[in-house]
Amino acid sequence: MDDDVKVADTSSNGSPAAGVGRSVAASPTVVDEAVLREAFSAMGGEMLGFARKSLYASGLADDAVQETFARAWRSRRRFDPARGTLRTWLFTIERRVVIDLLERHAKVATEELDELTPPAEVDDLAAVLTGWQVEAALDRLDEAHRRVIDELYFNGRTAKEVARVLGVPEGTVRSRAFYALRTLRLLLDEEGVR
Repeated sequence: MDDDVKVADTSSNGSPAAGVGRSVAASPTVVDEAVLREAFSAMGGEMLGFARKSLYASGLADDAVQETFARAWRSRRRFDPARGTLRTWLFTIERRVVIDLLERHAKVATEELDELTPPAEVDDLAAVLTGWQVEAALDRLDEAHRRVIDELYFNGRTAKEVARVLGVPEGTVRSRAFYALRTLRLLLDEEGVR
């Protein structure tokens, strides 16, 4: 098979890895600029999707993919095809980049919160990350449901008060709250938040 012909990247069991095609050998022995360019063309979109899902911010996701390929370039001599495919190696680097970005942004968020709250209240990175996941899930609710949750839980209003503020019947407020909480539970379960 010619090197110019696209071949499927295969996983360890020999099956195509999510249909990713690239014109480099499945396990190149040397990672050079051309190999990384082809990998970016073939896997860049998938890597961006992974970063967006992990980081919930498209700007950070773009940075994550860029940093992944920068780190891959700097450590290209360490690539060992005997240990795995190029795809596996790149996603391993990206996973570390995502973790680094989350830790960096958690540190910034923690420093900003430290200015507002005593340090004893902001001691758990997991709680901060969970908060971000909950916020992202709230953003995925439709406007009517999100507004009811905001009024009930963040503004501390009763269903009767929310009904008056929104100009809807109290039963509608309760119904929207029920469905909003059920949707939030499903969204958070998808993300592994318990």
